[in-house]
Amino acid sequence: MSNDPHSSLLRQQDAEVAAWLHREDKRQSTTLTLIASENHCSSAVRAACSSRITDKYAEGYPNRRYYGGCEVADGLEELARQRAMQLFAGAEEANVQPHSGTTANLAALVALAGSGGRIVGMALKAGGHLSHGHSKSHTGMLFDARQYGVDGSGRIDLDEVRRVAREHQPKVLIAGGSSYARNIDYRAFAEIAREVGAFLMADIAHPAGLMAAGVVPSPIGIADVVTMTTHKTLRGPRGGMILARKDCAKLINSSVFPGAQGGPLVQQIAGKAVAFGEALRPEFRAYQERVKDNAAWLAECLAGQGLDIVTGGTDNHIVLVDLRRVDVTGAAVEERALAAGLSVNKNAIPGDPRPPMVTSGLRLGTAAVTTRGFGKDEIAKVAEIIVGLVRGSDPERFRPVVQGLCERFPLP
Repeated sequence: MSNDPHSSLLRQQDAEVAAWLHREDKRQSTTLTLIASENHCSSAVRAACSSRITDKYAEGYPNRRYYGGCEVADGLEELARQRAMQLFAGAEEANVQPHSGTTANLAALVALAGSGGRIVGMALKAGGHLSHGHSKSHTGMLFDARQYGVDGSGRIDLDEVRRVAREHQPKVLIAGGSSYARNIDYRAFAEIAREVGAFLMADIAHPAGLMAAGVVPSPIGIADVVTMTTHKTLRGPRGGMILARKDCAKLINSSVFPGAQGGPLVQQIAGKAVAFGEALRPEFRAYQERVKDNAAWLAECLAGQGLDIVTGGTDNHIVLVDLRRVDVTGAAVEERALAAGLSVNKNAIPGDPRPPMVTSGLRLGTAAVTTRGFGKDEIAKVAEIIVGLVRGSDPERFRPVVQGLCERFPLP
């Protein structure tokens, strides 16, 4: 744990919790994070999230709260909103209160589809997310959901999207995925949505930072509503956000509060404001370009050493590896990687015959190691380690290399 006054106080007041947090500090500092949905936020973001405003209840919205004493909460939330709309140029309204990407999706779907309404999203095994209508998610329980998939190359099958939308006649069509490594044609989705009279909701939880920097195509100005998390490529605190057209904003706001959640986590909103401010700086675009370049290079290195990459490459920060030809499970590689000092995650691939806790795939992401300063040379070393682990090499032989990289590129 760091030596700041807050850490010292915690050690004095609750040594047990302090020990756990120290253990996490050590884990992150000595592990390379290649989980696509994780990143390392700045010390300024962490400071905002641990501020005294965590004590404040602020149900409602700026200047319309149900508690007194919300002047600072109002100012922080409005600052975060304005920075969000500046960052995602063309966004007409922003709601920064959602606690997570899933709660943002649920709130948006209730607002646009209504209870029991019809929705269409990408299937989980095709690269979608649980909150896009999967049967185990509340979005699959509360809505009449249908799902579309990908073609033989692993890319979204727009013909199938159109067919499913025409058959199901949804109120909301969802574009976006959790393990989809390619750019999405949002204009094609918007055309399909218009054909069936549906709202288009784009979930950009993963590529949000790349889109904010203008490195990959964005659905802003195309989709009716855009949902996201703030802690992946956007490199902020854990949380969610919804951007919406003005004519949808009232429905969205009412669905977030009082519909989906009560008092917002004002300390997280403060952290979001800091992260959005950081993302408005010129160096953020350079960072996102490196994230994208590193992912493309990782995919190329892995493919060059004989591993199969779903869709043959990537347009964003995600590299999805198909392990079927080398006859090893994602769970096995994940375990080996942890022993070597790499944090990765098993992941389903399109048409995966194995269950979700086993899988035939591995999802990798380059946002966190790029935050540490990795370039092509370091990515090439990581690729060598991953190939070795996939092929059954002893994880311990890679541990010194990983530790050397962690020491050369410390956490921010």
